[in-house]
Amino acid sequence: MTTRCFISGVLLIAALCRAELPADYHGKPFVDPQHQTGPAAIPGTLQCASFDLGGEGIAYHSDGTNHGSGELNLRPDHHRPHATPYIWSFRADENVSISYTKDFADFSGKATVLFAPATNQLYVGWTQDGQWLNYTVNVKTEGTYKIIAIYAGDPTTFRFLINHRPAAECKIPVKTGSMHRWNRGQVGTISFQQTGAQLLTFQYNKGNNFALFDFELQRPVE
Repeated sequence: MTTRCFISGVLLIAALCRAELPADYHGKPFVDPQHQTGPAAIPGTLQCASFDLGGEGIAYHSDGTNHGSGELNLRPDHHRPHATPYIWSFRADENVSISYTKDFADFSGKATVLFAPATNQLYVGWTQDGQWLNYTVNVKTEGTYKIIAIYAGDPTTFRFLINHRPAAECKIPVKTGSMHRWNRGQVGTISFQQTGAQLLTFQYNKGNNFALFDFELQRPVE
């Protein structure tokens, strides 16, 4: 009996420590034929272009046009030989501006490279003030995390919210000098106090291209 009560108590504590998505959130984790793993795991990597499904006002707020997949990348000269139709038309039906790293734009000035992103790295660009993206994430370990970004552009500030609550004020550390000259650097820290599915909102302004965020565990909850 004592053992059974102890186990029940442990399970109850574990359940209470697990987060839930806000009841008013109607977005869904991004999936397609090549992305079947569901929500990004933390610790781990969050790809900026893998924002949730749900459209304007639910999964994101944009200027109403996909200037990458829906405009620029429709041009034949932007169908680069190192990419595929899946890459250059990635989420073309969404109104968030998405593009990918290209030979003639992102890898032509190797002598001045701060950081070399992956070929065909998808990114969110054409950023404007007041825009945001929502991501359902699966937090595996509670604790404080370093936030490390792969980005290009100006030393702007931005923030993250967890389940609608402010969670991190971040700053781009180095101006790269070009929207196609990339860098990787720590932009801030964030604390996840619970495990489980949570809503992570990325709020940003104009001045950058954003490829991804690595969340590296710095200090577990004791």
